[in-house]
Amino acid sequence: MDKKEAFLKKDRIIKAITEDGFFKLSVVKTTDVVRQAQKRHELGLLATVLLGRALTGTMLLASELKAEERVRLKMEGNGPLGMLTAEANSTGEIRGFVQNKDAVLDYDTAERIGDGLGLGVLSVSKTLYDEARPTTGTVELISGNVSQDLSHYLMQSEQVRSAISLDVGINDNGEVTHAGGVLIQALPGAPDEKIEKVQENFATMPAVAEQLADGSYIDDILNEIIGPYKIKELGRWPVHFFCRCSKDRFKGALKMLGVDELRDMLDQGQELVCHFCNSRYVVRADELQAIIDENQTRMN
Repeated sequence: MDKKEAFLKKDRIIKAITEDGFFKLSVVKTTDVVRQAQKRHELGLLATVLLGRALTGTMLLASELKAEERVRLKMEGNGPLGMLTAEANSTGEIRGFVQNKDAVLDYDTAERIGDGLGLGVLSVSKTLYDEARPTTGTVELISGNVSQDLSHYLMQSEQVRSAISLDVGINDNGEVTHAGGVLIQALPGAPDEKIEKVQENFATMPAVAEQLADGSYIDDILNEIIGPYKIKELGRWPVHFFCRCSKDRFKGALKMLGVDELRDMLDQGQELVCHFCNSRYVVRADELQAIIDENQTRMN
């Protein structure tokens, strides 16, 4: 693949609507996003696949938001993975983490990859400009494979008939080959025969990672799944694993602590780790002392 083709096939999302106005669609490629997550968090295979699907699905949900509004997905279960969290905004920034990065399935009792999360709940929170607080919807996990759980959430919590497919391909060396996802939503008034046709396309569609491996790009996947209906593209933009954490942000959080708590940290300074991206920041003892002095001045 030459440089031009590689650029054209970078991680991106396409948002579209059918010309008849009956279906909304989003297709995203997240290969590099999932690779970054695997590398940053040193994820095992189970965590890579399930977090990768969650990152992909969260980006699809975020494609419906405006500017820097964001959505956070949290899945908690009694499986070995424990909990995972993924967050994205409509500008294409995605980040996330898992509770147990080295979790593995007990193949004597596990029947499917969703057993990695097991029984539990899915919560989706949206931070919107016109809302003072995040709006949150919560449903039970019905499979733990992320795709079915998000589809169930959209139907139960948002009353939208949706089909969603999330896929992460892994090779024999445990490396991410391709990753991506598709979200289709039927809009009010969509005729049953058109819904049935789209459902048929969706059911017979090869896995997204398989299509990407065969050379298809998100444009091809979009047109294949909605055929024979024509679409109008609403936008496309890059997506990437990105976290806005910084040392200054962590120091700002430390300023919220009491003086006595800060003094307990003085001996060796403090190493702070961002859950979302695993970046590490060291706040030296002299920096902690400056924060203590600032807090004391503010209190007087």
